[in-house]
Amino acid sequence: MRTPKLTDAAVQAALALRAGWSLENGRISRTFTFPDFVAAMRFVNAVADAAEAADHHPDIDIRYNKVTLALTTHDSGGLTEKDFALAAQADTIAA
Repeated sequence: MRTPKLTDAAVQAALALRAGWSLENGRISRTFTFPDFVAAMRFVNAVADAAEAADHHPDIDIRYNKVTLALTTHDSGGLTEKDFALAAQADTIAA
């Protein structure tokens, strides 16, 4: 069953709760900065585990100690609660 796409108002309300995340081209994204490459890869692996458990996979861009996550729910055609739930998990993992 497809996860319902959020309205623009719901997206803005959810985004207001996620410090550091921004809306770009129908996706939410955030760049996380770590002390070094090893710490960045630990984060990526933990996010990958959370994403696999949720069956919801972000786009991940790794640049040495910077990791950018971009989220959207492709099969729903936009942003859903799944995106904001994984964003919250990524924030917790990074903390």
